[in-house]
Amino acid sequence: MSKIKNQILLLYVISVLESFKLAGASWVALLASRGFSMLEIGAAESIFHIASLLFEVPSGVISDVFGRKRSMMLCHGMFVLSACTMMLSESFPGVAAAMVMNALAYNFASGSREALAYDSLKEVGQEEKYALFSSWELMIYRIGNAAATLLIGLALALGWQRAYGLDVGMAAVCLFLSWHLREPFCSGGENQASGRNEERMSDRIVFCFRESFAFIMKNPKAMKLMGWNALVGASATLTLYFLQAKLPEAGMNLKLLGPALFLMSLGGAAGAKAAPFLSGWTYRRVSLLCFAGVVLGFMASLAGIPGLMIAGGFLGAFFDDLIQVRTDIRLNGMVPSGQRATLLSISSLCFSGVMIVLSVFFGGVYGM
Repeated sequence: MSKIKNQILLLYVISVLESFKLAGASWVALLASRGFSMLEIGAAESIFHIASLLFEVPSGVISDVFGRKRSMMLCHGMFVLSACTMMLSESFPGVAAAMVMNALAYNFASGSREALAYDSLKEVGQEEKYALFSSWELMIYRIGNAAATLLIGLALALGWQRAYGLDVGMAAVCLFLSWHLREPFCSGGENQASGRNEERMSDRIVFCFRESFAFIMKNPKAMKLMGWNALVGASATLTLYFLQAKLPEAGMNLKLLGPALFLMSLGGAAGAKAAPFLSGWTYRRVSLLCFAGVVLGFMASLAGIPGLMIAGGFLGAFFDDLIQVRTDIRLNGMVPSGQRATLLSISSLCFSGVMIVLSVFFGGVYGM
């Protein structure tokens, strides 16, 4: 029992450190301060999601076949490379390369963290506690990210190279901690990987792909769930991204930008924490409420009045994380352990697909 407590605690600690990336939390503002246009920033976001779209499912298969722990280590290794590349880049191609590496980092974490937690709890017959973990983990991540955005003024004062240098150090610590994670027996990862020759491993990869897509084909309800969650989440995420650059244009003092972004990010933490209180509501009812809330937040962000724009960002973050927790819990209960990371990666793939389309659109709308 102590092993599972240590495992969950370690995942929480990694979430805290991973979320507190000074440059990562204010990348839009840092690019804008370097002279990149809103269209270039939107293009960089699209590049991130094109890369994510291409590698999302393969990264999930790697997690299912080779183990969640190895996938988490790859995640933080890629974060180190991404921050180093951004720190050394002088032009848009360098930024684009860093965005690709950043996408790969998120790909390796996507589904792996959730699968690692769920299968660790399942191993000791406590999978019903996953809902609590999901809520707390997302809340911790949002608070850490909010704290990083609070220091956006510090990031701008330090300059993008020093800010990304600090992110390199944070990612390196997370890599070290990930090495201490334990692979759950029921996930199959290390147990399946050990002792297999190359041919049998390739068969396992093909099998994982085939079974995952067979599950999706037989369960259209799961695909609809992923698509709807992606639409709501992408709209809220882009609203918060572009508010980093739009609030100063609306007349907000740069010294107040960090606290404003911190306040908006706390909306996500509040939404994650509020999710268990709506457990008696049907998923359909919650999802419609969240969609309406995100649309309202987006409309408020276009008002040109800082106070109203901040309220819009808070609303978007609140309803984004509320639906994310409910969707995460629902999907984990639907998918088999052997393909859990792959199938959850398909959910992230849907998000990336929607983001590719909406990133340029939002860049155009906010650039007007």
